[in-house]
Amino acid sequence: MSRWDGNWGGLAKAAEHKAAARLAETDLIAERNQWKVIQAFQKHKVSDYHFAASTGYGYNDRGREVLDEVYADVFGAEAAIVRPHLVSGTHTIGAALFGVLRPGDEIVFVTGRPYDTLHKVIGEAGDGTGSLADWGVKSVTVPLAAGGRVDWEAVSQAVTERTKVFAIQRSRGYDWRPSFTIGELAEMADRLKELKSDAILFADNCYGEFTEEREPTEVGIDLIAGSLIKNPGGGLAASGGYIAGRRELVELAAYRVTVPGIGGEVGAMLGTTRSIYQGLFLAPLLVSQAVKGSIFAAAVFEELGFETHPKWDDPRTDLIQAVKFDTSEQLIAFVQAVQKAAAVDAHVVPEPWEMPGYEHPVIMAAGTFIQGGSLELSADAPIREPYIAFMQGGLTYAHVKLAVRQVLSDFLHKGLI
Repeated sequence: MSRWDGNWGGLAKAAEHKAAARLAETDLIAERNQWKVIQAFQKHKVSDYHFAASTGYGYNDRGREVLDEVYADVFGAEAAIVRPHLVSGTHTIGAALFGVLRPGDEIVFVTGRPYDTLHKVIGEAGDGTGSLADWGVKSVTVPLAAGGRVDWEAVSQAVTERTKVFAIQRSRGYDWRPSFTIGELAEMADRLKELKSDAILFADNCYGEFTEEREPTEVGIDLIAGSLIKNPGGGLAASGGYIAGRRELVELAAYRVTVPGIGGEVGAMLGTTRSIYQGLFLAPLLVSQAVKGSIFAAAVFEELGFETHPKWDDPRTDLIQAVKFDTSEQLIAFVQAVQKAAAVDAHVVPEPWEMPGYEHPVIMAAGTFIQGGSLELSADAPIREPYIAFMQGGLTYAHVKLAVRQVLSDFLHKGLI
């Protein structure tokens, strides 16, 4: 690792010059996704009255109904359900999986061990929690092969007559591996359908929306799920999630969001409709701001000798930027500096803690307007070797640049660089 002489202006200018083509490409992706969203709004004649709040059962809430149709079009799907009542990405994924799986079915996770918070959803037989395993659904996890790629031989060996769902995690989660591009998801879809043509292909789309010009449901994936406090909420949705895909599968998922016989036909939107619409409108731009921030961060940290994943010039298919450090002190200082750069709660100093749903102490920086809103600038890391920080989000490119500057300033002050 090289030492930094404190010349921020020169370092930032050099990083932006090096990454200029990649930054410009990100702007073009945002432009095309923005047009796609606007065209969906226009097709469904979105009007001011669609933003009205509903109460009680929410019968005949036309704003909610049109919102589902707009999401379906944006994601190239037959149907979608978008609700503020889905409290997180994990909740949304759980609703989708419980909706399509039945006792005796098998689910095969083809991209390795899923994100930590899903482990309790998968569960263990007889755990008494109502997990998938408790309901008699068998889960098989196929570890990734060298280089973070799907181990197709192992996947083929895992398939049985009971295999009902193939599950894909698009983002890297807490792993030092590439995230999967839309092109790679298209190849997975073809190969998985060859292995078992009647299986359902499900993808966790968290962190990936609008980072490319296409979504998984446009390339053969049957069902996707994501969180509104990540990419598609555009920094405005206060809560919620979405499920999109084949109509009959979305309907089954909707029966888990509410109950069978009701599904997506009811549900007061509790005054959230306008912010969800407007957040979706802004999402392509704000996602591109976050992606540009990640490209810049990678270019700067690589210049200083740190290992990053993805590298500044790698293809981008999600928001997450991983940076590997030599010590836990550097890791903790990185996350604390990101918090210090926030507009909200900048005075708070995060510390590692035993966070529910995680298997190691975790430190999180989240000076956000929406609690846990990871389209906003945030960073987190499990305190374990190798010492890897995962930074994501940034509603503005300038904010991410400020955070990188704060990290380097703190490192210099503490003798960590």
